[in-house]
Amino acid sequence: MKKKNIFIILLCSICLFSCQKWLDIQPQSEVEKDRLFTTEDGFKEALLGIYTRCANGDLYGKELTIGTPEVLVQNYTIPNNDPLRYQKTARFLYDDGDFKDRKDNIWKGLYHGIVNANLLLAEIDGKRNLFVGDNYALIKGEALALRAFLHFDALRLFAPAPIVNAQADAIPYVTKYSNKTTPLSKVSAVLDSVIADLTIAKDLLKVDPIRAASYVIGYPTERDTLANSELSSSSLFLQNRRHRLNYYAVCGTLARVYLYMGDKPKALANALEVIASKKFPWTNSTDFQSVKEDKKDRILYKELLFGWYIPGMNREYNQEWFGSGRMNLDKEEGRTIYDVGGNGGGDLRYTQWFSTISVGTTAVNSLVKYNRNTFSDDFEANLHYLMAPAIRFSELYYIAAECNYESNPTLAAEYLNQVRIQRGIGEPADVSTAIKFRTELLKEYRKEMYAEGQLFYAYKRLNAPITGEKGTVIPANQKIFVWPLPSDEITYGER
Repeated sequence: MKKKNIFIILLCSICLFSCQKWLDIQPQSEVEKDRLFTTEDGFKEALLGIYTRCANGDLYGKELTIGTPEVLVQNYTIPNNDPLRYQKTARFLYDDGDFKDRKDNIWKGLYHGIVNANLLLAEIDGKRNLFVGDNYALIKGEALALRAFLHFDALRLFAPAPIVNAQADAIPYVTKYSNKTTPLSKVSAVLDSVIADLTIAKDLLKVDPIRAASYVIGYPTERDTLANSELSSSSLFLQNRRHRLNYYAVCGTLARVYLYMGDKPKALANALEVIASKKFPWTNSTDFQSVKEDKKDRILYKELLFGWYIPGMNREYNQEWFGSGRMNLDKEEGRTIYDVGGNGGGDLRYTQWFSTISVGTTAVNSLVKYNRNTFSDDFEANLHYLMAPAIRFSELYYIAAECNYESNPTLAAEYLNQVRIQRGIGEPADVSTAIKFRTELLKEYRKEMYAEGQLFYAYKRLNAPITGEKGTVIPANQKIFVWPLPSDEITYGER
């Protein structure tokens, strides 16, 4: 087995350790499985291995964050020479070979993570005596949450939204570590299974250290950890919980899932639990706007309920993806998205996330949201680690706004405008009608989560038209919103 170094607890400390590339294990490899799960550390390595796998380029390390979903919602101005081969994807040509390869790899990657979560879950109850403190509950809770999180994103990509057809065949919900196939479940059944796993995970994670008053969320260079915790191998596991599916991240995921399935009361309850906790501070504008690169927080790190550590971010994002002549944004289109000529003139997201560069004779907006000080992978040269957002605090305000609009539009507007105020927009959004509210909500999703992979799911959930470049309206279409299942889906499910 190959050895590789990973940051312990996904960079919760500076310390490094070597762990087995356990994700190479397949269901047939019972010998390696038995070796891995003989100690508590083995379970920890297995859990961290799932996060590491999910941060690969085929999943949240690139494709599901800045990649295909962002291309589909027309967030990039792709150059004519198309160096990354996404123009056909932007035109929704799902029979294109490049698109097929990418979406098949996404499917395989999601289920690879699911299989390995199931491997851990199949072993953990029988080895409970190995664990100290609350580590059994933490590890099992996170594994269940990961299984649900990955299934949910597979559902959001490869099946209709419930608003369109809740009884359509969807994806297999795999809960057994086995080389046997699992039949496809209906959309509603998958959502029920996701909710069931997340509910159990939430209960297990009630012991999560992040809930303690002593856990202070800040920057790693200051404190984003348990106060006065000794850095032993045991306590290291309890540090920087926001790089993992912690208790509040599970609440956020539940809010996201309940909203997707149309259960607004439960979506609101979970969103408000996070908001009411007062655990997550809004980012200071001085940190967002700092002129010192090593003090600048472009991704609003303290507001992340959960994020993926991407060790190759500088190369894969800033050079290979957003490099000159690649995935940029037409300058006027950027001004339109952020309403620069109107009340968005002071929007910090536009001023801090984009810079103007020349590509040939054309001036374009280049995204600098993921830029790092001197392109260093060393977090000490920056305020925080190289992170891709998974769940933002602001999304819970959007969820709360949407869930309140029908019964209390004034309160809904307050939630929506609170995010706008934090981003430098003092003028309230016009939400005087349901249509205007949905328009403003989708505009805020686009502005807040640009190059984070979430806008596609918002359009799909609402069965709403996509707003393309220069005001082009792309009607809602299931041929766009539902990706074809891979040709080898029999590997994971039966038709």
